[in-house]
Amino acid sequence: MTSQALLRVQHLRVEIPTRRGVLLALDDVSFTIAPGEILGFVGESGAGKSLTGMAILGLLDPPGRVASGEIWLGERRIDTLSQREMRLIRGKQIGAVFQDPLMSLNPLLQIGDQLIESIRTHLPLTHEQAAARALALMRSVGIPAPEARFTAYPHQFSGGMRQRIVIALALCAQPELIVADEPTTALDVSIQAQVLHLLKSQCREQGTAMLLVTHDMGVIAETADRVAVMYAGRIVEIGPVADVIKAPVHPYTRGLMGAIPSLAPVTGPLAQIDGAMPRLNARPDGCAFHPRCPAATAQCRAQSPGLETRHGRQVACWVPQASQEAA
Repeated sequence: MTSQALLRVQHLRVEIPTRRGVLLALDDVSFTIAPGEILGFVGESGAGKSLTGMAILGLLDPPGRVASGEIWLGERRIDTLSQREMRLIRGKQIGAVFQDPLMSLNPLLQIGDQLIESIRTHLPLTHEQAAARALALMRSVGIPAPEARFTAYPHQFSGGMRQRIVIALALCAQPELIVADEPTTALDVSIQAQVLHLLKSQCREQGTAMLLVTHDMGVIAETADRVAVMYAGRIVEIGPVADVIKAPVHPYTRGLMGAIPSLAPVTGPLAQIDGAMPRLNARPDGCAFHPRCPAATAQCRAQSPGLETRHGRQVACWVPQASQEAA
């Protein structure tokens, strides 16, 4: 962990108490994000990517809870703050962009009023100043004729335009960090590219850091600086995007890369990872990936590996070298 990091997550553990016992949703998750950096989180559905973002935002659905670990934003620890204190952090220091823009917008309020309300909640501006800033934000995220659209309602915008409004809302108070959870999943490919370019340019121009949650390695390759690969609630590999894509070390990362179609002529079937990710109440002993791993050893079945620096990135694997030689 470096002192220059904007966000520091240390040994984060999230539990979900149930009538049949406590489910472990996130286990010993640690990472940092520097100012202006985009860190991508990728993995199968249920791996814990979105849960990590919700924990940072203080929006875990009860009875989910942060059981242990620490979350630091700059020099301030935020996982111990009250809900009232976190509401002051969200929007002002941490912005959020979610998959469904309609979940972030009030269908009964005009877009301009929603932007003004958010701006005045976090910044000491008059109504007129906030309205001017709202129009500037709409213009900066590519809303055509913002003056004419200022009094429109969310249902009068297309899906791509609604997502741009949500990005404008996230940027209202010039936050230090944006948590973007599958921000382009519901959009068609051409609109996806526009939204990703917008997010990336805002981070570069404003120095805003971003945690980008997605299941799409193409989005990660195009947008992120580093990538964290999650499996069954743990980070199994984290490093620079180009390194992880070109030379994945963890067997699970290798499986993800092998399942991506190539532009080269197809000479055989795509690689696949046999089996499925374990349920929270059926996590195996040792490394959670060992039932699906072709390189698993007795140690993998008995002990869970921690993140160690190998091959220029951090990897949680007992036999990363063996998996690399198997390529």
